[in-house]
Amino acid sequence: ALRRASGRAPARGLRTSPRARTAMPSWVIDRYGSNEVLRFTRDMVFPAIHFPNEVIIKVHAASLNPIDLSMRSGYGATALNMKRDPLKLKAGETEFPLTLGRDVSGVVMECGLGVSYFKPGDEVWAAIPPWKQGTLSEFVVASGNEVSFKPKCLSHTEAAALPYVGLTAWSAFNQVGGLNQSNCSGKRILILGASGGVGTFAVQLMKAWDAHVTAVCSHDASTLVKKLGADDVIDYKSGNLEEQLKTLPLFDFILDNVGGSTEKWALDLLKKWSGAKYVTLVTPFLINMDKLGVADGMLQTGVTVGSKTLKHLLKGVHYRWAFFMPSGPSLDEIAELVDSGKIQPVIDEVFSFSEVPKAFLKLEGGHARGKTVINVIS
Repeated sequence: ALRRASGRAPARGLRTSPRARTAMPSWVIDRYGSNEVLRFTRDMVFPAIHFPNEVIIKVHAASLNPIDLSMRSGYGATALNMKRDPLKLKAGETEFPLTLGRDVSGVVMECGLGVSYFKPGDEVWAAIPPWKQGTLSEFVVASGNEVSFKPKCLSHTEAAALPYVGLTAWSAFNQVGGLNQSNCSGKRILILGASGGVGTFAVQLMKAWDAHVTAVCSHDASTLVKKLGADDVIDYKSGNLEEQLKTLPLFDFILDNVGGSTEKWALDLLKKWSGAKYVTLVTPFLINMDKLGVADGMLQTGVTVGSKTLKHLLKGVHYRWAFFMPSGPSLDEIAELVDSGKIQPVIDEVFSFSEVPKAFLKLEGGHARGKTVINVIS
């Protein structure tokens, strides 16, 4: 009646979850270790909105990434715990029980008072930062700045395969590498490790931006990578990879998903004094902090990246590190590419919510062709 009389809706007041839930089903860990630390519970604390810009999402599907395996074993705990409680206000408390999982596709259930872009019932997707509780739960809370409307052409299962890997590749190419739709045409791009989650997205993004893509993967993944649009596919098992790549014209950009010894020779494949960049996703930042502590770890990391950057700059190429960065606006742009048919999810296998430990074992086995997805709602 009030709406009809005034012509507009009444001001939004403070709302609580319609079901007044206090607990929910979730997969958690209570300590770091291997797969046996995963525990299913129906008594995980229901997420609450603590800031005006947050939303609660009912999780329909999630997916696993290599960082979930690493976090299960304790990787990055020092840095992530500092991010969780920078002022050490929760002395004596731990991060446990901890829910893993970064990707989510689902439906908005509740919005904070400062959220105007979304409303309950909206279908959304997001990648939740690793310092927050993850998505292997019935519900998850996220900042509105991390959330985007799900691509209309995808199911929740399909959509859950893209946010984390998409934002990681977007960070490497766009935010660190400076590439975009308008400056990528004709550039020669080399992608090392092209058949995993980030790699399959990276191939499609670069082809959507009209680049020439050379992809490195194993022979049994070559058909998939070619189907995604790669112009040249190199089998790293068919001979000396460095020698094979040296027979090709030099590159404008290299994305390295592999690390290890590739860093010792890959930068020689770049065009010198042309602004060419090598961007690696394999960095020692979190490992240094785990081993050396926050202060010494940050110092060691700064020295490492500084010395490598200067060393290669003197040779006429740019050396950079890239990380996953949560971003709803970037997901908006990715969603447009998906809905236009330029990017599609690549799913290796789908598991039910009761099969989360099995899904972790699958990912742990390696050689995935795309993503491992969890249907939280069957």
